[in-house]
Amino acid sequence: MAERVREVVAVMDDVPALEMAVDELKAAGFGQDAISLLAAGEAVEAKLGHRYERVEEMADDPEAPRAAFVSTRTVNQREDWVLGSLTTLPALLAAGTVVASTGAVAAAIAGSAAVGVAIATVFTRWMDKGHADWLQEQLDRGGILLWVRTPTPEREADAIGILRRHAAHDVHAHDVPV
Repeated sequence: MAERVREVVAVMDDVPALEMAVDELKAAGFGQDAISLLAAGEAVEAKLGHRYERVEEMADDPEAPRAAFVSTRTVNQREDWVLGSLTTLPALLAAGTVVASTGAVAAAIAGSAAVGVAIATVFTRWMDKGHADWLQEQLDRGGILLWVRTPTPEREADAIGILRRHAAHDVHAHDVPV
């Protein structure tokens, strides 16, 4: 017989409520590895061979592909890091080049910095849009599906209480294979 674990599943109706629920789950000691969301529709279709109409169809399916929760704040921080990296390095190179050589080389590097900024802006908007589209796809199909692994009955009760406080619906616990 396969080993099984308990988890709580819930459907969240908006991203701010999801973010607050996950923040509270983490503050209560649930690790990042205990919290997951339904993967993008393409991943579901690739793994299961079909699309789903409503997220509730996937709630109790142990085969439903999952993705780690990534906060929209984290996506924004990554965007800031990418943008900062692509703009700071050419500026530092330009400053060093001015000291070491003529201003023409520095101007060329500064020009490449402007191109780097444009590329970084497009890339970060693409990252943000992809994350937003993934969440919106679930919202369009009934909500954002959230799972929380719970090692004990007490932790299960904690997770259920937290999710209900953040307006989750269809909150329940079930067994899934490890």
